[in-house]
Amino acid sequence: MAKVYLVGAGPGDEELLTIKALKCIKEADVILYDRLVNKEILKHAKEDADLIYCGKLPNYHTMKQETINHFLVKYAKSGKIVTRLKGGDPFVFGRGGEEAEALAMNNIPFEIVPGVTSGVAAAAYAGIPVTHRDLSASVAFITGHRKDDADEEIRWEALAKGIDTLAIYMGVGNLPYIQAQLLKHGKSEQTPVAVIHWGTTNIQRTVTGTLENIYDVVKQQNITNPSMIIIGDVVNLKDKLSWYEERLLQTAASEAF
Repeated sequence: MAKVYLVGAGPGDEELLTIKALKCIKEADVILYDRLVNKEILKHAKEDADLIYCGKLPNYHTMKQETINHFLVKYAKSGKIVTRLKGGDPFVFGRGGEEAEALAMNNIPFEIVPGVTSGVAAAAYAGIPVTHRDLSASVAFITGHRKDDADEEIRWEALAKGIDTLAIYMGVGNLPYIQAQLLKHGKSEQTPVAVIHWGTTNIQRTVTGTLENIYDVVKQQNITNPSMIIIGDVVNLKDKLSWYEERLLQTAASEAF
């Protein structure tokens, strides 16, 4: 029976794929997958499954969202089992809600399979807990793409004054704007910031600074997207709790001998 699974593939480490997500990949006749999906995950697909790349780059869309929606509907109506595979979680800045709406409008059965989102996972792999009993009782997930909305002033003021930890997705390109808005609305210049590049993968790299200097650090270290930006006092725990990048360094050192 035709069905569409909107599946979160996790943040990069293929071992963070859920059991349910793996079942959806193995069952699918057609898999539409995004740029940030670990390609190793696709080896679990059936040999005769159609694999369709839908990846998006900043400022360049390989496939427009309307086209993706069209393909989901088209393949399902032809009787296929379709898995729409997304990096992270489909409902956290993954446009899964838009795709589910398109399926619902066309009376196509679908199922949402949550995934581990990078706002939590990349931070954890960098040794940063997004909440902590002594340091952070609240966390906000924020898209770094937006600028200059009518509601921007209210939004940034709320984020600067009301939330302990900010997890900003794909925000490196707008980092000067993000800095300026948070500082303008009362966030301290000395607020710790971490930027985690390709979190949970074997090329993960984390740089840290303060809200005052993080853009200079990012430029100097040539950090680009995909990266998670974590802002808040929990970043200070990184030096104590960092574990993954140390393991990568140990592995690289052992392989060198």
